[in-house]
Amino acid sequence: MKNNNTGQREKFGSLFYVANLMEIFERLAWYGFFAVSSIYMTTPVSQGGVGFTDTQRGAIQGIIPFFLYLLPVITGALGDKFGYRRMFILSFCIMTPSYFLLGQVTSFSLFFIVMGLVAFGAACFKPIVVGTIAHSTNDKNRGLGFGIFYTMVNIGGFLGPLIAGAMRAISWDAVFMMSAFWIAINFIPVLLFYRDPATLKRSTTNLKQVLKEAQTVLGNSRFALLMFAAIALLMAAGVGWLSYTQSFIGIGVWLVFNLVWHMMARQNSRHWWQQKIVISNGKFTVYLLILSLFWTVYNQLFYTLPLFIRDFVDTRDLVAFVGLFGSGAVEFFAYVDQSALNEALKELFSKLHSGQSIDIAALRLEWVHLKVNVPLEQLSELVKQIQALAVTQSSLTSDQLSGFIQTLLAFRQINPEYLINLDFAAIVILQIAVSYFCQRFRPISILAVGLVIIACAFLLLGQGGTVISGVVVTIVILLIAMGEMFTSPKSQEYVAFIAPREQSALYMGYYFVSMALGFLFAGFLSGWSYSELALKAQKPELMWGMFALIALIACALMLLFRTYTTKHGYALSQPSP
Repeated sequence: MKNNNTGQREKFGSLFYVANLMEIFERLAWYGFFAVSSIYMTTPVSQGGVGFTDTQRGAIQGIIPFFLYLLPVITGALGDKFGYRRMFILSFCIMTPSYFLLGQVTSFSLFFIVMGLVAFGAACFKPIVVGTIAHSTNDKNRGLGFGIFYTMVNIGGFLGPLIAGAMRAISWDAVFMMSAFWIAINFIPVLLFYRDPATLKRSTTNLKQVLKEAQTVLGNSRFALLMFAAIALLMAAGVGWLSYTQSFIGIGVWLVFNLVWHMMARQNSRHWWQQKIVISNGKFTVYLLILSLFWTVYNQLFYTLPLFIRDFVDTRDLVAFVGLFGSGAVEFFAYVDQSALNEALKELFSKLHSGQSIDIAALRLEWVHLKVNVPLEQLSELVKQIQALAVTQSSLTSDQLSGFIQTLLAFRQINPEYLINLDFAAIVILQIAVSYFCQRFRPISILAVGLVIIACAFLLLGQGGTVISGVVVTIVILLIAMGEMFTSPKSQEYVAFIAPREQSALYMGYYFVSMALGFLFAGFLSGWSYSELALKAQKPELMWGMFALIALIACALMLLFRTYTTKHGYALSQPSP
């Protein structure tokens, strides 16, 4: 006799597979750019990048994703109102040209605007694809369905940087063309095979109702004004309109002003500006703020670590390992444009021939953009050799250039995006096993362990001084991946414990506020710390120590949060191990 329950559990329907296919292509586009974004933005214009400062880079990486993770609250409501298919088409119409234009603009303001368009298109896509998965599954197969969806996310995250690295060997333009191509492919499934789910009921919810709904989860309009004005002052410092000192003074004055305003306000006034500040669910709000610290440190994997690998990590040990698989593998994972090296050597010779002095440390950091990281001692010796030739001849011969290029090729480096990609590989391989192991423990306990693991990873980076090996950074990336596998799924699971049962879906939507704040803090801290501590002070260990401290503070706050909520009657429903 056929088991009808089994059949129901295994059947997803065509929309489920179409949504997963579109998710893979969207992730290929996003992570194809995101994994190399820090490197691209700080690469000089002469080498194909846009030459932004680390402060400018941090501002873009903080502000744009902040809105990317806030907008789905609104775009999700628009999808319910106008239909999922229309929102998919709108998102692809926005993202396809925007990804291409990212590779064409070079000014900070234009890049910021175009990146904002990419984020808006992604914000239109994100809640709709998740909503499609929800409508395509039932109570019996929903867990499996979202497990498959999460795997598709990580497959796209794994393949995107690999393909982007290969495109970067051609040109930076090719990276953005490929991202635009991945999004353009999605027009095929959405136009030919996608229809709005039969269970989707057009909502009559308007923007005012969405914002009112937010008040029931986070706080009233006074609370929203307090937070957004403070965030705006922080953003002003991030883009350079204010100094951080001025920004923090302004935030302090704003908080004092709001305290006085709150004391003078009335509790039940009809007008929002006359009301007291109300935090609807203080427990949930505190949890989101603590969790934002996790996202702050985790995102350094994408924001800061690629730059650190490029500038301070010697991956020749990994190049030697890759070499065991043949020269083709070395050319793929550690490609060096020899014509660019040729031009760099000619430029160096010209400077020496004209009597200019050379800053060896600055030259090393300039040449790492060419994917050769030459230790200062060896680089100084090479400069002396070229300087000796500059005294007796007017230019380098082809044989001399070839010899110097071969010397530099001995210091070729693995592309940072390939190393960062180990994070996705580890998640794809180990996430199910890690989740199975973690299900026996309290969510907060696992969250704390994950934060400690990430803190240990950053401390390990700080032990190597200004130059560490490829093996060490590989271990660090795998530790960060392990910390993420512990923390990210459990952080979402914990929402079910503290949200009112009848509003669990609503609260899950506002969970992304923690990610928005985490991206904001991560971008600003990355830009400031890498510029001031890693490059100017030449003390990257202080930078990694700061991020480790943030992770440990978040861990301590998580444990205090659990103690407080348990003491006041909010005990977890899951037993202790």
